[in-house]
Amino acid sequence: MPETNALFQSGSDLNQNSAKAQAEVLEFPVHHAAERCTTSDERKDFFIERDGKRFAGTHLIIDLIGASRLDDLAHIEAALRRCVEVSKATLLHIHLHHFTPNGGVSGVAVLSESHISIHSWPEADYAALDVFMCGEAEPHNAIEVLREAFKPSEIRVGEHRRGEGMV
Repeated sequence: MPETNALFQSGSDLNQNSAKAQAEVLEFPVHHAAERCTTSDERKDFFIERDGKRFAGTHLIIDLIGASRLDDLAHIEAALRRCVEVSKATLLHIHLHHFTPNGGVSGVAVLSESHISIHSWPEADYAALDVFMCGEAEPHNAIEVLREAFKPSEIRVGEHRRGEGMV
């Protein structure tokens, strides 16, 4: 439990309002087995509808190849904050760890809409990121921020719609 408290204390609370998204956001009530017979304490989840399909959120898997500044902790934090901002997401906190001796960084920006994570290998000029956002957030907007921040020679992006077909 002390590690959890330390993680939260090292983060930043930046509650920001989300802006209107390109995708329509739908509310679906979720009833757990114990709650099926009652309407009290009903919980609502936000799903996205796009191209006639409903899903929980968009998960981007991003590889930065031939990238720079992957050992610069302050630069990485600023880039993650900018990704959150342009994606119209809500930052809860950021936790980054700087490894020695190679200077790689692993960390996460925890969002109300989910997360952005990074793992960097500066000795190989490579970083692996995942950007998972649900609701009204616009995760694709983070790609250009990453391009500007780390100047990779190549960016590879995979996309997965989480929970597609479950609703």
